[in-house]
Amino acid sequence: MDKRLLDILCCPLTRQPLLPLSAEARDIINRAIAAGTIKRGDGSVQEQPLRAALRTRDGKLVYRIADGIPVLLSDESISTAQVTDLPA
Repeated sequence: MDKRLLDILCCPLTRQPLLPLSAEARDIINRAIAAGTIKRGDGSVQEQPLRAALRTRDGKLVYRIADGIPVLLSDESISTAQVTDLPA
């Protein structure tokens, strides 16, 4: 993702800067998605695995990137509290 774009993006809920989600963290979250245990901000189950995502600076929320476009909707955010052993 373009660094200039990343510099201006922030979480719509916390206003924290967003950072790329590591491949290791993405894989852990995708395993939980495959198990059906991940819910989005609106309470619906996240069914599609993440190809790419952004995380808040504190690592508590994740936003997917769809076709190169960050989906910064609070209803579609994923709380990382649902996943154990997630790297910082």
